[in-house]
Amino acid sequence: MTKLITRTFLLISALFSFSSMAADDAISTGIFNDLAIDGYDSVAYFTVNKPVEGSDKFELTWRDATWRFSSQENLELFKQAPTKYAPQYGAYCAWAMSGGKTAGVDPEVWHIENGKLYLNYNKSVQQEWFANMENDIVSADKFYPEITNVKKYQD
Repeated sequence: MTKLITRTFLLISALFSFSSMAADDAISTGIFNDLAIDGYDSVAYFTVNKPVEGSDKFELTWRDATWRFSSQENLELFKQAPTKYAPQYGAYCAWAMSGGKTAGVDPEVWHIENGKLYLNYNKSVQQEWFANMENDIVSADKFYPEITNVKKYQD
């Protein structure tokens, strides 16, 4: 019985080890869907300076995620320059990424810095990120390609 318990424990440990070594997807999506930013329009942060929910009438697949937009015009803008309008770090929390981790975001907690969109988990986390934003961006820029599969996309 002890051998069975030991073997079971080793098997479970191995499975968790292998899954933790797998890279996260390049784009953060929902658990039960493939929507980026919970369906919010990433272009709207730039054009109307606020979060706006997208519509399933204006969808596009980019980097294996579904992106929604509030208008055909925003969808076209994204098509022309997706890396300009997509949130940094694949819509993962910028502060978490700076620590080499991935975390979801609240689409209502955002900031544009030097023409780039950054999202955070919540307002409290965003305050932490603001406190050391310049260094956090450098760190997150380094970690994003290391802990996600973004390298497979050659835009």
